[in-house]
Amino acid sequence: MTTIVMTGGTSGFGATAAERLATSPTTRLLLGARTRTAATESRIPATPNPAAAVERLPLDLTSLESVHSFAASVRDRLSDTPIDALILNAGIIRPDTTARTPDGYETTFAVNHLAHYLLARLLLPHLSDTATVILTTSGTHDPATGSPLATPRHADAHLLAHPDQDPALDPRPKKAGEHAYTASKLCAVLTARALSDPRHTHPHLLTAIAFCPGQVFGTGLAHNLSLPLRTAWRLLGTPLGRPLRLVNPNFNTRAEAGTTLAALALGHLTPPDRHLYAALRRGTLTWPALSPQAGKDELSQALWTDSAKLAGLPD
Repeated sequence: MTTIVMTGGTSGFGATAAERLATSPTTRLLLGARTRTAATESRIPATPNPAAAVERLPLDLTSLESVHSFAASVRDRLSDTPIDALILNAGIIRPDTTARTPDGYETTFAVNHLAHYLLARLLLPHLSDTATVILTTSGTHDPATGSPLATPRHADAHLLAHPDQDPALDPRPKKAGEHAYTASKLCAVLTARALSDPRHTHPHLLTAIAFCPGQVFGTGLAHNLSLPLRTAWRLLGTPLGRPLRLVNPNFNTRAEAGTTLAALALGHLTPPDRHLYAALRRGTLTWPALSPQAGKDELSQALWTDSAKLAGLPD
């Protein structure tokens, strides 16, 4: 039996991945989510085949207290059973950086990075010695992809948690919100690098993967954005958006992204030696080199240490 813990499995390509995992005959899936949506209930079998199981546990990624409670529930459910794969997939993008979590941190950074960092730290002792940890990132973290979104200026955890203290914060709310998103996705790659470092994970021999699903329209990612953007995002996720695939190699369907994420979690797809960044391009998984920022050891180490302080953990 393969035991998998997952966030971000209730909508979009994450729901597709959860569906694939739930119907695997040898998989037990523990799924963290704020609510049960009708779409989720219809896609993920409530009673999959007898050898598989799906257990939904409450998780609010805007609250570090909720992350602690979720991790405790996972530990109680599993007892001595180790976790074979941890999928940290949930994510948001906002039109600005004004929202704060109950802990006082900027919401995009808190949800996309800090909550997942804390969850990984809390569950690290309960991972199998050869577990896989997958963090969903985005190619927008790398300026070389040519994304129209504001690319990261830094991965300073303190400034991302408190953007009002960032002296270079873009005064345009939309661009500040874009930076919060792309910087949080840079944090995902840097965290994957840290999890690949035995200094942080000994005695585990983890496989850490930063997975970029590409541009997957029709997901719940855009639900905080303006109505025109939400409408365009939804429509481009229908067959109307398929022609984009001809001109944009980053475009992937929800089925392609979800199936690939599930295959990575189950070990059906594995990284080449010394690679941890996986990018889906026109339905094909590639393993690009890291961006200059993501390749800096000092940034990875600083993010690990500073995130621990924000989350109330020892280094």
